[in-house]
Amino acid sequence: MKKTIHLLILFASMTTSFQFTGQNTDSDAQYIYKNGDPHGIGKWYMGREIANVMGFQGMDWLERPERQEEENTSRLLLNMDIDIEDEIVDIGAGSGYHVFKMAPMAEKGTIYAVDIQDEMLAELRRKKEKNKIKNVTIVKGGGKSINLSKNSIDKALLVDVYHEFDYPIEMIASIKNALRPNGKIFLIEYRGEDDQVPIKKVHKMTEKQAVAEMIAAGMKLERNIDNLPWQHCMVFAKK
Repeated sequence: MKKTIHLLILFASMTTSFQFTGQNTDSDAQYIYKNGDPHGIGKWYMGREIANVMGFQGMDWLERPERQEEENTSRLLLNMDIDIEDEIVDIGAGSGYHVFKMAPMAEKGTIYAVDIQDEMLAELRRKKEKNKIKNVTIVKGGGKSINLSKNSIDKALLVDVYHEFDYPIEMIASIKNALRPNGKIFLIEYRGEDDQVPIKKVHKMTEKQAVAEMIAAGMKLERNIDNLPWQHCMVFAKK
C-alpha cells in the first residue's frame, strides 16, 4: 500500500502537455490563461485550472494490481447498470482497463474506446486483437470532440479524465450531442474535498465544481453515488 500511495502522489508528473491552438470561438472567452499549479496547463475554466494530461508513460499505473482495491472498479461498473445492448463510450480509455471489463457486460452492444494518444490506441488494438473482442470500437478523439455521431450512445464513462480536457466546454457539448435523449454521463473524479485522497490537487475535483461546470453545459446531476473509496461517481443527464 505504501508503494501504491507513493505512485498515486507522483503519477501526475508522468504527463504530456498538448497545445491548445486553432481559431478563436465564442467559448474561448470563457477560458482564462494565467500561471498556476506546476501540474496544470495555465488554462482556467470557471475558477478551476485544467490539469496536464497523463501520458502513456503512466500506462502501468492504470493497470496496477491494487487498482481494484483502491478504486473498487467492479462496484463502479455495477453503478452503471450496464444493459446487454448498451452502446457505451469510455472517454480517455487509456489502455482499456474499463473497456475490456464492460465489453462482456454489453455483449450485444458496443463499447467505444476513445483516446487522443496514439500509444494508448495501439495498446487498445493489441488487447482487442489478442483477446478477439468483437464489440469494442477504437476511436481517436480530438481536443474538442469525441468523434462519435449524434444520438449514438446510451452511456458515457469519464474516469479521472474530465479535469484534463483542454476544452471542457467543447468536449461536453460533443458528448452531449452523442448521447441519446435518456443517455447518462458517469463522471468519475477523485474527491477534491478529501485531503486524504493521495492525488495532486489539480487532478481532483469537488462535487460543487463538477456540478457547476456540467450545469453550464446543459446537464443536470441525477445523483452522486457515494460508494467508491476515493472517487465521486456523479451521474448526469440532459436537462
